[in-house]
Amino acid sequence: MHTSSPVGAAVPSRAARAAFTALLAGMFMAQLDGNVVVAALPAMAADLRSGGAIAAVTAVYLLTVTVSTPVHGKLGDLLGRRAVFHGALLAFAAGSLACALAPSLPALIAARAVQGIGGGGLVVTAISALAQMFTREELIRRQGHLIGVMALSSLTGPPLGGLLAAGPGWRWIFTVNLPLCAATALLASRGLPGRPPERTRTPFDVRGALLVAAVGGGTVALGASEPLARSPLGAGAVVAAVTVCAVLFVRTERRAAEPLISPSLFADRGMARGITSTGLAGVALFGTFAFVPMAVQQGTGADDGRTGLLLLALTGGQLAATSAFSVLARRRPAVTGWGRLALAMGVAGTAALALLPALSQAPRPLSVSLAVLGMALAGGALGLSMQAYTLLAQGRARPEQIGAAMGTLTFARQLGGSLGTAAFGWLLLVAPGTRVGLTLVLATAALCLLAALLVSPRAGDDPESRG
Repeated sequence: MHTSSPVGAAVPSRAARAAFTALLAGMFMAQLDGNVVVAALPAMAADLRSGGAIAAVTAVYLLTVTVSTPVHGKLGDLLGRRAVFHGALLAFAAGSLACALAPSLPALIAARAVQGIGGGGLVVTAISALAQMFTREELIRRQGHLIGVMALSSLTGPPLGGLLAAGPGWRWIFTVNLPLCAATALLASRGLPGRPPERTRTPFDVRGALLVAAVGGGTVALGASEPLARSPLGAGAVVAAVTVCAVLFVRTERRAAEPLISPSLFADRGMARGITSTGLAGVALFGTFAFVPMAVQQGTGADDGRTGLLLLALTGGQLAATSAFSVLARRRPAVTGWGRLALAMGVAGTAALALLPALSQAPRPLSVSLAVLGMALAGGALGLSMQAYTLLAQGRARPEQIGAAMGTLTFARQLGGSLGTAAFGWLLLVAPGTRVGLTLVLATAALCLLAALLVSPRAGDDPESRG
């Protein structure tokens, strides 16, 4: 077990507050740009005359965010959080400017790829820097800010994109990032952890980075492309390629002098359990996002507008659970119990949602109540599990590995979500009917969460529980 030593006490309070604000701003921009373009896709397609290929604008951002996450985490360990955060800001700003000026769809897709590389760096560097800047108690106290950023980016993304597309034009979605990046860079000029003490110079794990890009890219492609996920030949080829690259990646990391994802992370029992539980939770909770609205409509008979309102229960449950955590965990800071509670909530929530498609003939109050309860529990499970296992990993990782640990944890969550999306899409396709398929999807998600609960970290895996 290792605990990272926070440096916040050595940083002037004003600089620390400015750095914290900069990290929140960077996370907000990265998460917002993951969904802000959704409502503007029709306007982009019309302007660039791209047709159905416009979906690649969102898929490529998800792809580059996912595959760049462990790379940024490792670079932060080697070069320091401040340098990597500013580099990510530069990439994000350059990608945003290129998006705003893109004359064609291929140019826009390439620019979104660059923007996604920056976005991945902003998120993982922020999480890693916070672990170095603050103690466990202070991190718990600040969880409300982090969840607020996530909720705000999720809620405001699509409406903001639609308003900008209908008003000044879709290019302004990306233009507004430029002054925000400049202000964030100024705030981050002091207070962020700098370059770590010099270590023996070893070459960067380029082969590992390429292989993790192949594994992540193939998995995200399955989750982002419905035609590919539903093609037995195409999906089979991608799965085979991803499997081969994953095996080669494990072998490479075992031999690398400075591995991208160190095998020692998995030699730590608590860390290994946390990463495994996070990946399984990603499969179940992120992988079912596209299917929950369908289940709600099937079970309640609600139209699109009412379904949208009911889906607020997801966000409401997430905010309620994480707000309660930020208050109650100050008195009960051992997070493994909170993680198990989150996973148990997820099992109950997804199981309740699995029942919805069969309740189309049931009284409306019953089906609506079950839908709201299931989504509130699933939303609470998502937010609470992310907080608990991030805090656990921040406490267990050695100081020189904090970036790699945060990158691996985030990568596992994102990769699990993409794998879940693809697998659940295939399950819905082969099911004898939509209602049966949705029940199978959500019941399988509940089983994934049950498996995550069974392998989740125990009290002895939490440094806090040992005093």
